Amino acid sequence: MKKQTKAIRIQAERSQNREHSVPLYLTSSFTFEDAEQGRAIFADEMEGNIYSRYMNPNVDEFVDKMCMLENTEAGIAFATGMAANFAAMAALLKSGDHVVASKALFGSCIQILSKILPKWGISTTFVDGHDLAAWEAAIQENTKFLFCESPSNPGLDLIDLEAICQLKAKHNLILAVDNCFATPIIQTPADWGADLVIHSATKYIDGQGRVLGGVVCGREELVKEIRFFSRHTGPSMSPFNAWVLSKSLETIHLRMEKHSENALKLAHALENNSALNFVKYPFLASHPQFELAKKQMKMGGAILTFDVKGGFEMVNEMSKHITIASISPNLGDTRTIITHPASTTHSKLTAEQRAEVGITDGLVRVAVGLEAVEDLIEDFEQALEKATIALATLVG
Repeated sequence: MKKQTKAIRIQAERSQNREHSVPLYLTSSFTFEDAEQGRAIFADEMEGNIYSRYMNPNVDEFVDKMCMLENTEAGIAFATGMAANFAAMAALLKSGDHVVASKALFGSCIQILSKILPKWGISTTFVDGHDLAAWEAAIQENTKFLFCESPSNPGLDLIDLEAICQLKAKHNLILAVDNCFATPIIQTPADWGADLVIHSATKYIDGQGRVLGGVVCGREELVKEIRFFSRHTGPSMSPFNAWVLSKSLETIHLRMEKHSENALKLAHALENNSALNFVKYPFLASHPQFELAKKQMKMGGAILTFDVKGGFEMVNEMSKHITIASISPNLGDTRTIITHPASTTHSKLTAEQRAEVGITDGLVRVAVGLEAVEDLIEDFEQALEKATIALATLVG
């Protein structure tokens, strides 16, 4: 059976009401038939629901679908994507451990690695993600964990998943890959050997900007440790959000195909725009890792970036003339969203850190939605043209 079919047909067991769509299990706890059943379930001698901080039928259904899509043994869901990232690290690392991570990460991930984990004696070395020699040179005797995004947020830098998995196997390390931008429809890092695959389900797993969520999928032995940590610290996903996300997975194949189609067409249309320094998109031939993208990604994804001549002033002027795209720090919606990373999502990084990963004052991240792409092309072109004229008039 194809994954597209499984994503629609995997469902929690029907109740006596014979519902077609799975019901919402909005309950904080579950009952036992007798005290012995309660004892057996708590002792892991019998499977069963206990408390929605531990497990819930809606959450279990969502996790089962995600593990199927990511080709992994086990998984656990979280309230947010950042909770998923933090729990994966906190559960598997201890004082004295060392992490090697790519420099090109979401801003909050960098804050966890550089500001929060050091409080507990866990250190991190950041490297250029595309430089395999730099990864290996950074590995120390106490290195335990490798962490990366591919494609990265917002720079769309790629990690060679085959090469990094060979490296982690050589040194017996744990590799976690944030697969948020690609989704399991475009790439499955576990197939290359990744131990953990992490998502902010808030983004393309939901796909409509409605709910928050996160998920970690991976090897059973590692997920077991993350599950223990999470059950006792409480970053659990709500049953309602899980219900929404599980329903969203029924359309993720169709959505990602259309997102990718629109993004590629918009990237081509803007590639030679005189107001831009460059356009970057994994499936553009001009992307420096185009061949790698073709190797490990089925499509280019929904995200493109472009660098506007004139920096933030030009970005701000352009934003005043955009009529379709929303201006928001989020992504993963049916509606196109533009973001200025340097002043929002990555504003807490130093200027030097931003420069190292290509986040300039003129960089704009575009999460391309499902609107008619002809309308999007027209909107961006007219906004850039009006912004250019406005600034030229002001200077003149």
